[in-house]
Amino acid sequence: MSPNRTPLYDVHVRLGARIVDFAGFEMPVQYSGILAEHQRVREQVGLFDVSHMGEVRVRGPEALDVVNRLITNDLHRVSDGRALYTCMCAEDGTIVDDMIVYRLGPEEVFICVNASNAATDFAHMLAHADGDATLEDEGDAWSQIAVQGPKAPELLERVFGPELAALKPFRLREARFDGATVYYATTGYTGERGAEIYLPNSSAVALWEALEEAGGDLGVGPVGLGARDTLRLEMGYCLYGNDIDRTTTPLEAGLAWVTRLDKPAFVGKDAIARQLAAGVPRKLVGLEVGDRGIPRHGYAVLHRDDVVGAVTSGTRSPTTGRDIALAYVPTSLSEVGTELTVDVRGKGKPARVVPVPFLAR
Repeated sequence: MSPNRTPLYDVHVRLGARIVDFAGFEMPVQYSGILAEHQRVREQVGLFDVSHMGEVRVRGPEALDVVNRLITNDLHRVSDGRALYTCMCAEDGTIVDDMIVYRLGPEEVFICVNASNAATDFAHMLAHADGDATLEDEGDAWSQIAVQGPKAPELLERVFGPELAALKPFRLREARFDGATVYYATTGYTGERGAEIYLPNSSAVALWEALEEAGGDLGVGPVGLGARDTLRLEMGYCLYGNDIDRTTTPLEAGLAWVTRLDKPAFVGKDAIARQLAAGVPRKLVGLEVGDRGIPRHGYAVLHRDDVVGAVTSGTRSPTTGRDIALAYVPTSLSEVGTELTVDVRGKGKPARVVPVPFLAR
């Protein structure tokens, strides 16, 4: 089966992107280079095509309760027009996906899921939905452009006006662009200011070009998947398939803060509660690796010559120049300051547990 293309594919080709197959889509991994694109987001403003992500809409009198039973966070703790980061778990407490849930109103919820999990997520939702609400897979109908960086608010104000540009983080509002209704969400995956714009596929190119034109003096430019990965890793944000999956629980992944065991039943709650009571056996930690050793996914983590874990994500931080990683280690070795070793291509490199995020914003 040939990969899909987002509505912005021809724009990426025009901009000289290197295209790769990612989650079944032909996506830009880089344009001018990962380091330059990473720096663009940290210092100016970058544009990301994230139209490959999936979207699900839930409508009905019991929409909030239906979604709340599917997720670990509590949708009733926020008001309309707010967003939640959350996990969705299986009965055994392992993570089916992590996602952003937007509360549009008392009877409507909009959910953004990972591209690689879109079909699995929707099937899981249908299988466990319980209540008076309908679920619709709208992934084919939406494009999504992320605008991220310290100059993002100024660029967004020029295109969408001052009211939307001034929204606090994790809000969502409807807006108009190109004659269409769009969702303006102050969420992101970089640790920088900005927004993610959900819009009909037919308006995606027009918005991208409007942002390019309006931000020429702000240093605006495209950013590919390569820099998206280094940006999120500096912030310690999990990547599904690397740092979290069906073998990990929210408690192990450091996501207890989005797991509300004090709310009514949700899928996986009992298993997660049992793990908490028994003691969480391992935890996802941040590592800083010394001796110029770049940690990569799958590299072994050792303590006193014994393999105790593995790197899930790693890179040389473009912002700090330090070699950083996320890794699962036994809870007894998860305290900040613990000395460990990472096997980097057969050579033991000293490492220590450090606070996450790796970069303070």
